[in-house]
Amino acid sequence: MDFYVFLKYLAVMSLVTYLIRLIPMLLIKKQIKNKFIKSFLYYIPFSVLTVMTVPAVFYSTSSVISAVAAFAVAVALTFCGKKLVTVAVFSCIAVFAVETLMQFLA
Repeated sequence: MDFYVFLKYLAVMSLVTYLIRLIPMLLIKKQIKNKFIKSFLYYIPFSVLTVMTVPAVFYSTSSVISAVAAFAVAVALTFCGKKLVTVAVFSCIAVFAVETLMQFLA
């Protein structure tokens, strides 16, 4: 790819990203007092992160069965209040155990 074309793409992406953040600041000058809109805006980052992460979980292993097992372990440990590193380690162990078991049984 030509270097100047790359710079043009970079400039356009930067401008679009900047405008997406700037326009709401220019249009909404008062503090938002509506509880529904405030709660909606509060939960947007969580929902976007979930939508991007969950499909990747199910396609990251060689088998959907091991992915479901790891997801179940992660959800169970999360509801028990465990920290992120603990959840990640035990999910990896679950994938390894299920993949090994599947190879042994096949």
